[in-house]
Amino acid sequence: MKKFRKVLDGLTTSSPGGTMGSPSCGSAAGTPTAAPTPKEIDVQETLVSENFQLCKTVRHGFPYQPTALAFDPVQKILAIGSRSGGVRILGRPGVDCYCQHESGAAVLQLQFLVNEGALVTACADDTLHLWNLRQRRPAVLHSLKFNRERITFCHLPFQSKWLYVGTERGNTHIVNIESFILSGYVIMWNKAIELSTKTHPGPVVHLSDSPKDEGKLLIGFESGTIVQWDLRVKKADFRIYYDEAIHSVGWHHEGKQFMCSHSDGSLTMWNLRNTTKPFQVTFPHGKIQKDGRKESCKPILKVEYKTCRNSEPFIIFSGGLSYDKAGRRPTLTIMHGKAITVLEMDYPIVEFMALCETPYNNEVQEPYAVVVLLEKDLIVVDLTQSNFPVFENPYPMDIHESPVTCTAYFAECPPDIIPILYSIGAKHKKTGYSQKEWPIAGGTWTLGSHTYPEIIITGHADGSIKFWDASAITLQMLYKLKTSKAFEKPKQGEGRAAELVEEDPFAVQMVSWCPQSRIFCVVGISAHIILYRFSKYDANTQIVSLEVRLQCESEDVISPSENENNPCFTESGSHSPQPHQQHPPSPGSRTPEGIKDSIPCLKVKDRMVRVPPGYQAELVIQLLWVDGEPPQQITSLDVNSAYGLLAFGNCNGLAVVDYMQKTILLCVSTLDLYGAADPYQRLTRSPRRNRQSTSEFCMRGLSNFYSDSKKRIRTSYQSLTELSDNQQSIDMERSKSPTSVHYPTSLHNDPRVLPEPVASLRASHCSPVFYLLDNDHVNGHCTSPTSQPCSAGKPRVPMGPEGPRLTRRGPGRPPFRKAQSAACMEISLPVSHTEESRENSFSRSRSSSVSSIDRDTKEAITTLQFGESYGRKTDAVPTPCLWVGTSLGVVLLIPMSIPTDQEDRMEEPVTIGPSGAVLMLKGSVLRFSFLDCMGALLQSPYEVWRDPNAPEDPDRPRKRKLVHFSPSSSQDTCGDGHLAVVCSERQAKVFLMPSQSCLFVHNITESSFVLRADVVSVSNSVCLACFCANGHVMTLSLPSLRPLMDINYLPLTDMRIARTFCFTNGGQALYLSSPTEIQRITYSQEMCDNLQEMLGELFTPIETPEAQNRGFLKGFFGGNANTFDREELFGEAAAGKASRSLAQHIPGQGGMEGMKVAASGVVGDLARARIALDERGQRLGELEERTALMMTSAETFSKHAHELMLKCKDKKWYQF
Repeated sequence: MKKFRKVLDGLTTSSPGGTMGSPSCGSAAGTPTAAPTPKEIDVQETLVSENFQLCKTVRHGFPYQPTALAFDPVQKILAIGSRSGGVRILGRPGVDCYCQHESGAAVLQLQFLVNEGALVTACADDTLHLWNLRQRRPAVLHSLKFNRERITFCHLPFQSKWLYVGTERGNTHIVNIESFILSGYVIMWNKAIELSTKTHPGPVVHLSDSPKDEGKLLIGFESGTIVQWDLRVKKADFRIYYDEAIHSVGWHHEGKQFMCSHSDGSLTMWNLRNTTKPFQVTFPHGKIQKDGRKESCKPILKVEYKTCRNSEPFIIFSGGLSYDKAGRRPTLTIMHGKAITVLEMDYPIVEFMALCETPYNNEVQEPYAVVVLLEKDLIVVDLTQSNFPVFENPYPMDIHESPVTCTAYFAECPPDIIPILYSIGAKHKKTGYSQKEWPIAGGTWTLGSHTYPEIIITGHADGSIKFWDASAITLQMLYKLKTSKAFEKPKQGEGRAAELVEEDPFAVQMVSWCPQSRIFCVVGISAHIILYRFSKYDANTQIVSLEVRLQCESEDVISPSENENNPCFTESGSHSPQPHQQHPPSPGSRTPEGIKDSIPCLKVKDRMVRVPPGYQAELVIQLLWVDGEPPQQITSLDVNSAYGLLAFGNCNGLAVVDYMQKTILLCVSTLDLYGAADPYQRLTRSPRRNRQSTSEFCMRGLSNFYSDSKKRIRTSYQSLTELSDNQQSIDMERSKSPTSVHYPTSLHNDPRVLPEPVASLRASHCSPVFYLLDNDHVNGHCTSPTSQPCSAGKPRVPMGPEGPRLTRRGPGRPPFRKAQSAACMEISLPVSHTEESRENSFSRSRSSSVSSIDRDTKEAITTLQFGESYGRKTDAVPTPCLWVGTSLGVVLLIPMSIPTDQEDRMEEPVTIGPSGAVLMLKGSVLRFSFLDCMGALLQSPYEVWRDPNAPEDPDRPRKRKLVHFSPSSSQDTCGDGHLAVVCSERQAKVFLMPSQSCLFVHNITESSFVLRADVVSVSNSVCLACFCANGHVMTLSLPSLRPLMDINYLPLTDMRIARTFCFTNGGQALYLSSPTEIQRITYSQEMCDNLQEMLGELFTPIETPEAQNRGFLKGFFGGNANTFDREELFGEAAAGKASRSLAQHIPGQGGMEGMKVAASGVVGDLARARIALDERGQRLGELEERTALMMTSAETFSKHAHELMLKCKDKKWYQF
């Protein structure tokens, strides 16, 4: 507990010089008045650094770039490996665990120790890892690094502790799972094949033990050679040499025959009685042509041969289609008797696996489902029904159905919002799924005590919005909204949208949601805003369209006469279109030269439409083309349901819309917001030359750039491409598909391809959504986006102390005027003059002592916030205000007068006064928040939700219910006033309103800049949470801005994380860790302590099913399979030790990761105690062994002593 006291000098004077806060803000701004009694603020801050700790909680979505699949048939859990070294382990809903190899090497293969709670992973860096799954956070127990050979295939027999490892050289090694040490028993490739064979058989592609005899190992080589090796006598029983390369082998459960899949699209059946040739060769998809030859077919990459008791066996394989059928999708073929079913998949097949009733390979398999791992989806097919329906996937595997372009996270939502969204969304679910329960049902998970309603919203490139229930660290889709339904479909190659963007004109750029009033706003890429209201009833409605001409530029200001004619400076009434009408294009919208003017990018539906229950579009606001130039992207948005107002801005100016009266209240440029209080002196500029060519160039360039961005979306973010000054691009090399013929080799060649360092890698000045659709990782240095404001449409070479700079726009580059938001950033590697340049640019852009801004007069609106505040220092009571933050670090307060009566609100206009207070910060303003004088968070006023389509009750007319959080009523001891928290890219400040005194200031960063900042509640208090471009996550106390936590969470700058990172209450945050996955983290110590309780258990004690009784005759004539003792063959006593240079044993963390996660809690103490017990048990085991040796030695000594006594018992003393 620490008290912060600051004596305030009362209200300062309202002289022109005091209207703007001091840039330094080290003390109270302005001149003190003659207030006789000073005020005292007494805020008890309860948060300390011990309340914060950063750790990952859970990862949602589909594993990005999957490579491997495994299933435990007893525990019923599934594991998926990825190219980046990640492993996702899935069980019943709620049981979802993510593990990451430290090396980051691709996972080649996964092998469960069935019903043992362990998993073996083979990675592309030729390392085997043993994972312990008996703890909620799995950890590596052992690792074995192969030094001289590359791993290609692994096989672990059921209930065996010896792992067979095949290598690229064709050798087969054996690893003890318990000690993770190589056995001296090795099957060399030259011993496996005949001595007369002149060629190398190739890498090992298959290993399996015979169902009939565990002492026989079947080895498949890539060249087509198959060898059955007798492990006891160390020689080959038979060898098969086939012309076609082998991809996989599947046994019949009796062990008398097996099936192989080949590279020519054929399946061969082999009988052990006669291995000279296959007794059956089939081309399932190869037809006989007219000339009698077979069609050439693609390779069959995998085949599984599973038997059934009461029907024909299942033969399931992937691939094998004929080459001449171009354009066909990837297929999975199921052959059951004479029936052949071909299942077409949306994406290439990475791996599939049949799920069987028994874990024993020598029993009838009885497959009941097949898991198909695709490149971007996970499908489970029901084999028990003849039409093979698909199970409904309970995991959120479709986050990336359309590329994610924005995210929002809301904790502590109203409890009724999730059920109602689910009930409406459930009506639109797909049908035709299997009626059986999801077969992957392992593990246990219970709803923890620390749960509250949480909702995640994702916006997508196709214009869709998804609401997700994120309560209790799970994720389930509630409701899907398609924003494109508010518009007419643009025709291909023509129309307004096609001229601006070629694909995805509805891509979501920003969302704003009020859970209490259920008002929802969407900002789209085509400079449009859609306002939605929620209703439980369907309705016939007509969408109202407003068109805003927001294209005012200071460079166009030539004389006062032109100012008068500029549409942005006219009165608001002239901008207010009639309700329920859309502005038709004027006859002069296209000049004879073809310049577009006053045309929106999209066409809103102008007819009555039937809308289903849920979110229903009420108003669409679109920015217009002006003088042949497209509208600039919207960079900020805020909506307030109590006021009935919506405000938005971009790099041209600000607009305020009354969505209740469907009118435009304000549409001004940023420059005119200041009036006489402009902190900068700006020079007017000459008009542009050749406006027509510039506009056409801009339109064409924007279309090309957007199309290029979309092409990168389609390839799932696998390229790293940025436009540089000379239009050079750096492309990330793409790895081959995991389903390619040389799959293991392709992963070995380059498991992790990284871009080479570049001298300069800069991002063009475009909207945040363009960046979100672009590249992933930039191994460079981030500088402030506001240090290089957007171009004014022509090259500029400002001369500074560092000399001339290069033009930001190279040849062929469109002269964009894009917004300077936190997402529009310049990326460059540090060079010798970086720091000097940063300081010089900072001084030119921020310092008020500069006589003119010679670089650019454009100033973007970066953040907006409605709330009850004091617009001027002389205000005695709070009034509705709009807080405006700009890219130059200026904060403006705009007071408003809103009619309070419901009837007057719909008839009388809302009046907006001139700008009030002007405050200053370093860097672009990111966030506003308000506290009362006791330090409690003040929420914005809102309207209680009421259904707009509910039937009217004549006895009880519906009235608006408004909830206000007025600063004057929230505290009694401190009198009037409140605290305003303002955070920018560089610093945070706390002001006392209405005096506008700066109480506290904290410079957050000097070398980087803040990407995201939010005031959030943690541990029954509030703090300011910040995420910086250098990867640091910080929290600051409020109102004193005392640093509480500063953790370097990301070692390198990840651009996707930078664009999708968002904080929420309860100490939680999330970001898009890959194009298909959402990573949730917590920065609360309390949640870190309770995390173990919230996670699911992967391992549950289950008795291993007993093997079926084989019967006397089968046991007598079927061989002596059960007498095979691997320990006797592979142990050190019989096989000796392996070469030390062949593989290196690396001890694992043994659960240390789980202990570090909760190192300061009770769970941490338990983890330490568990590890100490394990170490103590190990020492006791060693002591027990030594004791046993001593006892054996003592018994031997006693025996010899007794024999000596018997021998000498009858002798006399003189006989010695």
